[in-house]
Amino acid sequence: MPGIVYMIPSPLGGGQLNEVIPQAVLLRIQHLDYFIAENPKTARAFLKRVGMPRSIADVRIERFDHNTPPAAIDSLLDPVAAGRDAGVVSEAGCAALADPGALLVRRAHERGMRVVPLTGPSSIVLALIASGLESQRFAFHGYLPVKPVSRDQAIRAIELRSRKDRETQIFIETPYRNAKLFDALLSVCQPDTLLCIAAELTLPGEAVHTRRMADWGQRRPELADRPTVFLLLAR
Repeated sequence: MPGIVYMIPSPLGGGQLNEVIPQAVLLRIQHLDYFIAENPKTARAFLKRVGMPRSIADVRIERFDHNTPPAAIDSLLDPVAAGRDAGVVSEAGCAALADPGALLVRRAHERGMRVVPLTGPSSIVLALIASGLESQRFAFHGYLPVKPVSRDQAIRAIELRSRKDRETQIFIETPYRNAKLFDALLSVCQPDTLLCIAAELTLPGEAVHTRRMADWGQRRPELADRPTVFLLLAR
């Protein structure tokens, strides 16, 4: 029988693991000795915090990221096909959600393997449920374009989509570019459009606020180097 592919959640930053990851999940992680990680270095640091009962040197960790060729996926899953359980670990949050792990999971299904998602933090989901915005219909766009013209076009498009479909639009940015994205949103969006800014979720500096664009213009947030999720709902 093939092993099981466990989708392992990792914390969104520092702090106590048992505050964001259930004890049963931590125990499951401790029983694994094979991991497929977006970043092996980050995964090793996470596993040390988990308190693995064996030396990290005895744990096999293979890399799977955006640069991994699709042809290499089967070799990563071959140990599972041979009966060994595996844990898929993202850089932060839930594995395969807004990261390349989804391709590996699809192939696991094609090969008849059982995939088990484990409970843990997702900045996207946490931001949505704390925003007060439409939660029956929503779309996640990942990163918007970096170049100003393309970025502004993308903002106009998702604002129009939000208004047309009454759908919350969710997106993120590299922390050091948060301020530029915020300025673009103020410049492009209509004054009555709602914007939620959810920063440093599950961390000591956590802050979630939803306001009209017109009101945000008078209350500029401090976003430099803070992991942030942006949510928009046009009215």
